[in-house]
Amino acid sequence: MSERYDCAIVGAGPAGLAAADVLGAEGCKVALLDEQPAAGGQIYRGIATADAKRRQVLGEDYAAGAALLGALAHDSVGHLAEATVWEVAAERRISYSVNGKAQSLKASQILIATGATERPMPFPGWTLPGVMTAGAGQILLKTAGLLPPSPCVLAGSGPLLLLLANQYLAAGLKLDAIVETTPRGNLGKALPHALGALRGHRILRKGLKLLAGLRKAAVPHYRRATDLVAEGAEAVEALAFTADGRRRRLDCTSLMIHNGVVPNVQIGRSLNLEHDWDDLQLCWRPRVDDFGGTSLAGIRIAGDGAAIGGAEASAEAGRLAALAMLADLGKITAAERDNRARKALAAYRALAGGRPFLDALYAPAPAFLAPPDETIVCRCEEVTAGTLRGFVDLGCLGPNQAKSFGRPGMGPCQGRYCGLTVSSVIAAKRGVPMAEVGYYRLRPPLKPITLGELASMDLEDDSFEP
Repeated sequence: MSERYDCAIVGAGPAGLAAADVLGAEGCKVALLDEQPAAGGQIYRGIATADAKRRQVLGEDYAAGAALLGALAHDSVGHLAEATVWEVAAERRISYSVNGKAQSLKASQILIATGATERPMPFPGWTLPGVMTAGAGQILLKTAGLLPPSPCVLAGSGPLLLLLANQYLAAGLKLDAIVETTPRGNLGKALPHALGALRGHRILRKGLKLLAGLRKAAVPHYRRATDLVAEGAEAVEALAFTADGRRRRLDCTSLMIHNGVVPNVQIGRSLNLEHDWDDLQLCWRPRVDDFGGTSLAGIRIAGDGAAIGGAEASAEAGRLAALAMLADLGKITAAERDNRARKALAAYRALAGGRPFLDALYAPAPAFLAPPDETIVCRCEEVTAGTLRGFVDLGCLGPNQAKSFGRPGMGPCQGRYCGLTVSSVIAAKRGVPMAEVGYYRLRPPLKPITLGELASMDLEDDSFEP
């Protein structure tokens, strides 16, 4: 039989941990599921075991995440580590696998706190060995203290790229260059949002500090770079690009790339929750209220999985969702929920106030939304942008039809790393808005599982009742 919980939380990052703390303090029976062996999510990955030196390298914002681990001290909070969630059903059932064995649980309330994923950054050569996303570089640094081989070049756009550069410098890595792809006109588009950015001045101060660190280290910094090409036969050997009207070529053994982050919508999409296209953030976002409520009762989404806001804002969003869950469970009244939510809601709005400015400032260059024909878009099935455009010429209208034409989005990642690009290439070719093209229809299993795992499920499990 499926074990039953008051609340189940998918994701043990800042939103999930903050929510578990609020729920655990009220004695709710909580299941906190996460793929990683330890809690913390991507932003606080490895925080429980990080020594003083690693915390110093990664910065004070990273070290602050240790305070959230107190959520695990509540007796009623069960942390299910290394749990790969491959289905969340509308009847509030979660199917997951641990060590090759499939299991399930049921909960009265479910919170999806799966955070963000890096926006795809397709350009010629980006699939070569030695090319790695900034997020993957952070994982190696946070979990094992590993640095990429030199010469090392960072390329792309967004705050995470600057943060990783400073962390690498603090760890003793010599950075050979930063190649920034932020388009020239982005600052003008961001200025109308400057007032909100001033309210979220802490984010701006952090950004200025990161830039100052790069200047102090005298890292070569190429701005407004275009026409990126990663060169190499068996692995990356150089990055070629155009900057200041000149074609340049930088030798590199490792190339770290980043193009911003977007909400991870896989679970919400599989549940057919309502989503909206965000023209400023250029991504799909689930439609949620101030408490993370979605179009499906009993299912909430909090943190960067609902809207990119950063770690601190995600924690506040998790607390807000938890308060609403307590009210739904009858643990507190609606009036108590609203009263307790005032502080968290004010904090969330202040922290998120600077996001529109950053979203406009670091909006991706058009070349990454509609890359050249020869560029691989779907890495799993090796589908190029040109092949997708050929599908449109044959009558393909959207990403789901494209699956029938050539299998993009049907590989192991289930479209997590190609979904936005496939839709944007099709939209650009058809000359229609992204909202009209849509996104993949997702079905479980959301992560690859074996028939053996399915067979390992308890035959008496009531999670499969009709």
